[in-house]
Formats: sequence, structure tokens, C-alpha cells
Amino acid sequence: MSPKQKRTLRRIALSAALFVATLLFAPKGLLRPAAFLLAYLPVGLPVLSKAVGNIRRGQVFDENLLMALASVGAFACGEYAEGVAVMLFYQVGELFESLAVAHSRRSIAALMDIRPDFANVERDGQLLQVSPEQVAVGEVILVKPGERVPLDGVVLEGASALDTTALTGESLPRSAQEGDEVLSGCINLTAVIRLRTTKCFEASTVSRILELVEHSGAKKAKTEHFITRFARWYTPAVVVCALVLALLPPILGLGTWQQWVGRALIFLVVSCPCALVISVPLSFFGGIGGASRQGILVKGGNYLEALAKADVVVFDKTGTLTHGVFQVLEVYPEGISRQELLTLTARAEHFSDHPIARSVRAEANAHDLPAPTQAEELPGLGIRAQVDARTVLVGSRPLLTQAGIPCPDRDALAGTVIYTAADGVYLGCILIGDRIKDNAPRAIAALKRAGVSQTVMLSGDSEQAAYAAARTLGLNQVRARLLPGDKVAEAERLMELRRPGGTLVFVGDGINDAPVLARADVGVAMGALGSDAAIEAADVVLMDDDPAKLTLAVVIARKTLSIARQNIVLALGVKLLVLGLTVFGLSNLWLAVFADVGVSVLAICNAGRMLAPVRLPE
Repeated sequence: MSPKQKRTLRRIALSAALFVATLLFAPKGLLRPAAFLLAYLPVGLPVLSKAVGNIRRGQVFDENLLMALASVGAFACGEYAEGVAVMLFYQVGELFESLAVAHSRRSIAALMDIRPDFANVERDGQLLQVSPEQVAVGEVILVKPGERVPLDGVVLEGASALDTTALTGESLPRSAQEGDEVLSGCINLTAVIRLRTTKCFEASTVSRILELVEHSGAKKAKTEHFITRFARWYTPAVVVCALVLALLPPILGLGTWQQWVGRALIFLVVSCPCALVISVPLSFFGGIGGASRQGILVKGGNYLEALAKADVVVFDKTGTLTHGVFQVLEVYPEGISRQELLTLTARAEHFSDHPIARSVRAEANAHDLPAPTQAEELPGLGIRAQVDARTVLVGSRPLLTQAGIPCPDRDALAGTVIYTAADGVYLGCILIGDRIKDNAPRAIAALKRAGVSQTVMLSGDSEQAAYAAARTLGLNQVRARLLPGDKVAEAERLMELRRPGGTLVFVGDGINDAPVLARADVGVAMGALGSDAAIEAADVVLMDDDPAKLTLAVVIARKTLSIARQNIVLALGVKLLVLGLTVFGLSNLWLAVFADVGVSVLAICNAGRMLAPVRLPE
């Protein structure tokens, strides 16, 4: 509890003690009003002071003015106990709101703990402890077990396990060994590692995350803007209505002045917009903070609200729904063994740096085998090489067809097919593909259960590979052989499929996805720990490559919007009900206090539910 909150609590305790003592022991007469005034001052003076100060600054209409008018008016009408009670419970509500906001901010501050305090840098044979901002790119730093990695870098020496929970929300440690990239903000768990830094602190992963979270509150949701505009007009309207209620009926002879002034005071207390003004922003604040703790960075409440209305979700294929790494899926040898076919093909592609060639060499484990004596690349077709005095052809089916070598047509397989022949004889083919992430089909199914009407995949792959992946994933639509510019055009076409009020969400992972990430209603960068362009272009950033995190983000967004709307309905519903009762003389200041403070407390408690971890529905 902050010093200010402690002072408020002491004032409330003093006022409450004096109030109860006055009710129980103060005799009737002049002493009793004086005792109630004494009980009023600890909680009333700060509010009266704020109201006067705001009026001097031109900010006339706010909740301080409403509470000041209501409590002073109650004293003027001789309702001393009610006047003290109004201000006392108002201050209790304000303290509760302050504590709720502080708790929410502490939850966000827990994420801020990823900021490293120091870096152990090696300079001139010495190990110096300096601020991360003072470490240059290319310098060598040492990270001990239990320390937070201060800057992005590559492991030069050592192997360890890293806790990436603060970045990705994933509790399972990740291994790091020589040559691996390590990101700032992770915690080194098991052994000392030496890193060569690849980015300065301002450009590092931890710095970008902190910047995203710190500025997320600047972009408000439409619901938050509505509440701000509503409160700006609502409070002066309430004061005018209260004046009309106090003056018009007595002038028309419909009752006494005291009767209608009392009702106007109740009207003022009930109308205080505290519940709306604090609980709705607190809901979005809690939603953004809760998402951040699970590795989902939302750049503002407006994007959280748009994500809650997701109706069409469009995925890039490679790296988003698949691992983005080519590998050998199947080997179809003819007349030789599987290993012989892999070895011969790998040796023929020894000099090629293409990802497909690298995947074949990795599968054949042929990195140390002799290179071909001669190799010629045939553009668009493949490679002709001399391997152990044999002429080997490796590439597409047209390569073998042009050489007059008969071979079966396996191009319909889902992936890239490499055909191999030696000395005019067909020896078999190898199917290369990109493996679908294990939990991707489950994530797509969860999105559909969450109410998304269309799931679409955009891919630059062949139709066979794209459609095969789409069938496995359970997607509604697929578009293949697309260039980055084509993806933007497809996204614009798919926007027409949205239901009224729905949004289109695009999920990608790479630099080439930046244009369509920026064009979609909501751009989501998945597995964006290493992609600066994707983080800059996206509205929502999933810090690891788990597709289920997207569904979790949608569930969090919808829960946030639902809680915000619940608070609006609760606050306005109760207030309108009590206001109606007030006009007909069926309420009092005690009921008004509940309609204000009680509803505020209920709305804040409801908003506080966003701080609890959200789980995917099974």
C-alpha cells in the first residue's frame, strides 16, 4: 500500500470511528450536528478541496463536485448522518479503486522485471559489470546461472538451459549451445555461457518488449473512448437534471422544497460515474497485462477489442502453421537402398546452398563425403554431376524427361519431389516438405469453436503441398503460389467475407508478411522473437511459435470485451433503476450510496477477473 493510500485509510478509520461514536453516544441538540461535522471533515475536506481546485482550473463537472454537492446539501437539509455516510463510503470506494488499479499495475510491473540490471562484459582480459546500455555490438559477455541475459547474442562457448517464461509464457526451458542465438530477457539456468552480442540494448528483444507494453495503454479501445466521451457530457447533464428536480416540482406546487432538494441530492449521489470511468479502462488494462504474462503482446486496447471480433482468420503457411524448415518426408528408391539413394543425391548436390539440398545432406549425413568431380547447375531443372565416374542427374521430372530417362510421375505428392538418375537409369525420388506443427490442427479447431467463421491459408507453395496441408489442418480455404504482393490482394478480397461487425485477422511470421500484417484489421506476428519487421508491422505479437497462442489471444480479448460490457450494463442498469425510484420518492441516501460505491466495488471486482490466467476451452 502506498503512502497516499495509507493516509486515505487513516482518514477513513478516523471518520468511521467518530461517525459510529456520534450515532451511539452524541446527545441530541447542537452537539450532535457538531459531532457529525467533526466525523465528516477527515473524509470530506480532501474531496471539497479537489472540487474547488478543479473549478478554478476550469474542470467544473466531475465526481468530486457531485459528492461535494450531495454531502453539503445533506447537511444543509439536516440529514447529518446521511451526509457523513455519503462521503465516508465514497472515500472507501475510491480507496478500493486505487488498490485495484495498483494491483493491476503490479501485475504489469512483474513483466517489467525482464529488464536486466547489468551485463558482465569481457574487456582487456577483465570481466567488468556494466549497464547493458554501455555494451557495444560485437562485444563478448558472460552470463552466469541465475542471471538474466542482458542483450541478444550468439553463444560462443558453453551450453545451458534458458527460462523464457517472461518472453513467451512457456514454462518449459529451452536449450542453448554453441552457435545458437540467445535473446535478452531469458534467465540462464544451469551453466555459464559466453555470448557475442548481436544488437545494442535499445534494439534488443527485451527493450522492444518493454516499449510495446509501456505504450500499449496509449491506444484506447472504442469502448474506452465511448466512456470518456460519455462522462464528459454525462456529469454536467446530471447536475442540470438535479437542479431541475430540486426546483421545478416545488415551484409547480408538487411538494415541499425540502422533499425535492433531498431527492435531488440522492440523484447526485446515484449519478456519480465512478464505476464506469474506472472499471472499463481497468478491464482493458487487465486484459493487456494478462495477455503479456502469457507471451502475447497487444499494442493497445483498440487492437484487443478488434481481436475480440475476429471473424475471418488468415494464416501464412511457412513458419506459422508449419515449422518453416525443409526436411525429407519420404524416400522412394528403385533398384538401390534408401541410404544409397540419399547418399548419391547428397553428393551430387554437395555445392548447392539451397534449403532443399541442405535437407537432403542432413538426412543422408553426407557432409564429410567426397565432393563430385564436376557439377553443373541447370537453371529451373536441377544439377548434372560426376560422382565416382558416374553421370548423375538430380532435379525435377522434366530434367530426366529431357535426358530420355523414363520415370514415374510423383509430382502429385504433397511437397517438392527430387528425381535422381545415374548413367541414364532412374534410381528413385525423394519427397521434401515442411512439417506441420503438432498442435496446429488443434489450434484451428479451437478457433472455430471460439466462433471464427472462416480460416484461410495463404502460401507460396505448390497447389499439391498447400491443399494437402489445408486438409490436415482442417482449414476452410487455401490459396497457393502467392507472392507477398498477392497476399495483400487476397487479404483485401477476404475482407468482403467478414460478417457485419467482424474483423479480419492475418497471422504471419516473416519480413515478407509485413505488408499484409499492416493491411489486415488485426495483424498478428507469430514466433516474432527474432523478426524486427514483423513486430513493427503487427498489432499483436505472439512471442513464441505456438499456433494455440492465437486462440488464447482471441479468448482473452473476448473475455476483456465481455467484462467491459458487463460493467457498463451493471453500472447504468442499477443507476437508472435507483434514479427512477428517486424521482418517485422510493429511495434514500443509503440506497444511493450502494448504487454508487457498491456498484463501483462490484464493477472493479469484475474487472479484476482479467488478472487471472486464461485457459483455452477444451
